[in-house]
Amino acid sequence: MKNFYFSFDEDDIKYKKVAIHLKAMINNHELIHGEKLPTIREYSKLLGVNTSTIINAYELLQNEGYAYKKMGSGTYVKKEEQKNYILKEYSNTYKKLTRGNLENFIDFTGETTSSEFFPVDTFKKVLNEVLDRDKEDAFIYQDALGYKGLRKSINKHFWNNKMEIDDILVVSGAQQGIDIITKAIINVNDNVVIEKPSYSGAMNVFKWRKANIIEIDMKKDGIQVEELEKILQKNRIKCFYTMPYFQNPTGVTYSFEKKKRILELAEIYDFYIIEDDYLSDISYDNRVEFKSLKSMDTKDRVIYIKSFSKIFLPGIRIGYVIPPQKYSDKIQTFKINTDITTSSLMQRALDIYIRKGLWKQHIKNLNLEYKKRYEFLIKECNNLLKDKVQIYDTYGGLSLFLKIQRKDVNCIKLFEYCKDNNVLITPGMLYYLNSDDGMQYFKIGFSKVDTKAIHQGLMVINNLLKESE
Repeated sequence: MKNFYFSFDEDDIKYKKVAIHLKAMINNHELIHGEKLPTIREYSKLLGVNTSTIINAYELLQNEGYAYKKMGSGTYVKKEEQKNYILKEYSNTYKKLTRGNLENFIDFTGETTSSEFFPVDTFKKVLNEVLDRDKEDAFIYQDALGYKGLRKSINKHFWNNKMEIDDILVVSGAQQGIDIITKAIINVNDNVVIEKPSYSGAMNVFKWRKANIIEIDMKKDGIQVEELEKILQKNRIKCFYTMPYFQNPTGVTYSFEKKKRILELAEIYDFYIIEDDYLSDISYDNRVEFKSLKSMDTKDRVIYIKSFSKIFLPGIRIGYVIPPQKYSDKIQTFKINTDITTSSLMQRALDIYIRKGLWKQHIKNLNLEYKKRYEFLIKECNNLLKDKVQIYDTYGGLSLFLKIQRKDVNCIKLFEYCKDNNVLITPGMLYYLNSDDGMQYFKIGFSKVDTKAIHQGLMVINNLLKESE
């Protein structure tokens, strides 16, 4: 039962005191967005005041952005203040972590593999080999497309020499890839289709370009293709941004049939597909067969992005883009205008690392280690959070996207409670254009936590959800 009751002091301006009390409940997440406030008659009777006091209090809440009125229905909590607050809190918390306070928290926000699995000694030998071989040349700027040796290795080891090496553009990570592609192909008011939910970094870039963003709901095997086709029949679409394997944040992998149909629709309706190969390397089940949209593309409709940072070493900031011929020169130009070239030394080192089979072995080791954590996390979620959250097996990736089953707890309340208990989660609202749609979701990443920390962190989540029963 929500504590709407309080007493007045003699000097209180009553309607302002009512508004202050309700604002405190909203800011403390005792009241969540969309929740109906007591009727004017009910609340005036509870507090022993005139109905005009409640009317004035509710009007004040509306004017300050804390409430909205539905004609004939009542007054409801509005989320804008909560959303701004949680975005600021999430950002500030993350900044503090990057300053070295991570040891005080169980961090479920990790997006990259743990440094404990990075083969430092091996990579040190590779760096020394580069310096011994290339000397000062290891530090000079390369071809604008990137170090030729690395592009050759990418083509050979990841594409079976089916690409032209001049079609491969080395970039400083996937985010830069998204940025330069967006600058090259998207103009103001262009229509862009994205998955719902989707990666917030891409959404922010599309917003910055002032594109019209259209979301399509994710299902267990990808977006609703029928919904995509309906949108295409009514709108001129410039591109579709997708993560077909272990999508961020849902972990969903597309079916072969859906990928095939999306490629057919791209040709029929003349749009391009931005394929962000997020974490296809991290797979725990043979049932997930990797076949990228780019490898299936016979009409040159796919712009492929791959980052090595997420699963190798975030600090090296290396990835690559394979654009269609139509946009190749334009994308290259925007890359040059952005930063001229990506680290020469690291490109050369990564080239050797791939050519010697060290990358392949590194991925194998990661899959073995993270499969243990993934299976432990699934088991613990089923044990501790059963019936409290909705759980989906993803069979890969480094996180789980969970739906809170209890209506009296949303991701804001859970985020605050966890933070106060030294646990960090990612609120689901950050992955939606309309944060209302993500209020019951949260993401927990397991790349930075061992099994002991997973158990402890889930216990904290369970404590809040149990209290809400």
